[in-house]
Amino acid sequence: MAQEKRLVWDLPLRLFHWLLVLTLIALWVTAELGIDYREIHMWLGYGMLGLLFFRILWGLVGPRHARFTSFFPTPGRLFRYIRASLGGTPTETVGHNPLGSLMVFLMIILLGSQVGTGLFATDDIIWTGPWFPAVSNATAKTLTHLHHFNFNLILAAIALHLIAIAFHGFVRKHNLVLPMITGKKEADLVPADQAISNSQLLKAAIVIVIAAGAAYWLITSAPPPASLYY
Repeated sequence: MAQEKRLVWDLPLRLFHWLLVLTLIALWVTAELGIDYREIHMWLGYGMLGLLFFRILWGLVGPRHARFTSFFPTPGRLFRYIRASLGGTPTETVGHNPLGSLMVFLMIILLGSQVGTGLFATDDIIWTGPWFPAVSNATAKTLTHLHHFNFNLILAAIALHLIAIAFHGFVRKHNLVLPMITGKKEADLVPADQAISNSQLLKAAIVIVIAAGAAYWLITSAPPPASLYY
């Protein structure tokens, strides 16, 4: 008989995860394709902004394993997990393990920085971010440089993430990808009291509206181009 499985990752979180992956790939491609795709790149950046707003809000009000409080990587949690792993008896966690938790917060910070600097960026030809008029030209160029440099950090973080997935899959024999598709893990890894009962879709819909509204407000509240002041 197939082993019983229990729900761990809610549907909104899973959709966020895969939309984030697809958006990041599209941002990379449109950046590499050059100026003809810059407008698409900017719109994708706005989409990324909305996704990040959603994840931050969902980390506060979402189901158990989506909430930041359930997996925040405190020094104590990190020390115990690393010590157990080095000792050959790694502690299995229902949600994110402490090292995986670090990656979650790191990616939010890196992607937030990428979107944030992109709002002020310029290509010195045609396209500028909506908040470009709010800073000096020198500041915009500095933020544009950081925008390009930060993407290298994002690529490094992605590489570490993929290495960790491969390690868990081939060494520890735990598939981390499938649960992020189905939302479920084997029952022997998920005590009944730690499974979630549903994906809280109504709450997610409200959070999506709020996140989209926040992204829209941030973009549209940018100052008009300097030429409009005269």
